[in-house]
Amino acid sequence: MPEFVSGGFDLDAVGKDDSGEVIFEVGGGATVVPNESEASPSASAPDTTTTTTTTTPIDQAEQWKKLGNDEFKTGNYLEAYDMYTKAVEACPCPMKPKDILMQREEFDKKEREKARAKMDEEIEHRRREKQKNRDDSSNGNETRETNKKPSNDEAEGAQQGRQGLPTFQLKPQECGEKLAIFLNNRAASLIQLQRFEHAISDADVAILLNPNYTKAYLRRATASEKTERNEEALRDLKRALVLEPSNASIRKSVARVQKLEDERVEKLKEETMGKLKDLGNSLLGNFGLSLDNFNTVQDPNTGSYSISFNQNK
Repeated sequence: MPEFVSGGFDLDAVGKDDSGEVIFEVGGGATVVPNESEASPSASAPDTTTTTTTTTPIDQAEQWKKLGNDEFKTGNYLEAYDMYTKAVEACPCPMKPKDILMQREEFDKKEREKARAKMDEEIEHRRREKQKNRDDSSNGNETRETNKKPSNDEAEGAQQGRQGLPTFQLKPQECGEKLAIFLNNRAASLIQLQRFEHAISDADVAILLNPNYTKAYLRRATASEKTERNEEALRDLKRALVLEPSNASIRKSVARVQKLEDERVEKLKEETMGKLKDLGNSLLGNFGLSLDNFNTVQDPNTGSYSISFNQNK
């Protein structure tokens, strides 16, 4: 069980989960503690009919969250999921999770289309340049210089290409940080229910609502590692460490997942080299040779390799 599985749950020292880690409060506001029947697995909607003050939507959402916390503490993860879902639905944030994900999807689609159009334009520009050079050469003219210094726009475009596509950023939303907490708590239940893709989706929206929400990155890292996406888990853990550089637990998790990722990459390299070696031996076998007939020696000064042939092997 990863050490950060339970880290980041939005409860106030509620105890330990199945990995033995204590769960701590990170925010979400104070809520009224329900009576024993409200905290039971069969708890229904918070009763506000006997109160003298008006209960706001965010108050109702907070009470649903509290019921969800009570269910989670007793291991009733499906009931906790239902309570957190009601908190999400009651939250008065102008945009709902599905709307946020749809907006991000539309943004990403437009950026991919822009990048594809820009690439096609660059390919066409190079084709015209080559054709122009061939025409000039056939007419006896000197070939045009094509390695000119790029313009500022070209340099900026190349830099953006190296950095990847722009990242979608959600505008600040009313009660957005509250909704992020409700979603992140629901993601905790989803992980316990082994619904990892849905947990990642909830954590995605929580991070879009609150990009500095450390525990949402930890939650998503947990779900990513559960689905053997260590590279993504490591990226989220490193982001969490940037937000909380003095957190020893996060630092330890980064080191652990980094080791797993390094081992995965090394194994991938070995498998790739093995396949290349098999291919090389297959081709050389037609001439009665193998890769064992060739020795490679690296020059310690330049780092380059020299290849020698040994016919006796």
